[in-house]
Amino acid sequence: MQILARLLLGLALAALIGFAAYRRGALSKSGVAGAILIGATIFGLGGWAWGVLLVVFFVSSSALSHFKQARKEALAEKFSKGHQRDLAQTLANGGAGALAALANFLWPHPVWWAAFAGAMATVNADTWATELGVLSKTQPRLVTNGRAVEVGTSGGVTSTGTLAALAGAGLIGLMAAGFGWAQGFNWLNIYSTWGAILAALIVSLAGLVGSLFDSWLGAQAMYFCDHCGKETERHPRHICGHPTRSLRGWRWLDNDWVNFISSVVGAALAAAFWWWLA
Repeated sequence: MQILARLLLGLALAALIGFAAYRRGALSKSGVAGAILIGATIFGLGGWAWGVLLVVFFVSSSALSHFKQARKEALAEKFSKGHQRDLAQTLANGGAGALAALANFLWPHPVWWAAFAGAMATVNADTWATELGVLSKTQPRLVTNGRAVEVGTSGGVTSTGTLAALAGAGLIGLMAAGFGWAQGFNWLNIYSTWGAILAALIVSLAGLVGSLFDSWLGAQAMYFCDHCGKETERHPRHICGHPTRSLRGWRWLDNDWVNFISSVVGAALAAAFWWWLA
């Protein structure tokens, strides 16, 4: 009965936040459905701490997407999708976290909290790096070979973006350590100061590495619009309406799969660090 009540409460809260985000243009109609599904699952099966961590990611990333938005609009053609998240994006960003919440519900163990925090740290780091990295005054370089690329190119990294990724992962890491203590998770002797610091560092590092893996994976798939003569993530058609052809990488690997896979990597790293040190 308690689980049902939490699921219903999570459903109501997710619907409220999703509707507010839709009104602000942060979510499409399908994105609202995805946010409700992910939010209800994480809050209902995980609990309030899990839900708050998800909200922190969503609110902070949505706020940054509107930061200096006018300067970013010129880069819109580079990205496969705009700042308005749809169903696929919400599932890609929150899917790994929802799976961790489900696993914790079925087989309760603190390691799932570490995995969930690692997943959220990764997607938060990636979003912060994208939203702030494109504003860097230095030219990005491809993470695979160091070649200088245009601003907005998938797989391009800058020092500004990397620092932003670390800050985004660090925010989740700090909150995960605090919430872990609040939930009574005695992971890494969390009740001590050093234990809390170590827990925060584990999540932050996992999130940073996960976001860098996201950049590496994103560099594997790029398309080209012959009509405009520009590289793009958009497939099968460019923003101009003309078809795009594969320039490099795997055709199935779009930005949503990149985000989901990298969040799984971040979750696995955080869980592995926890298991090794605990």
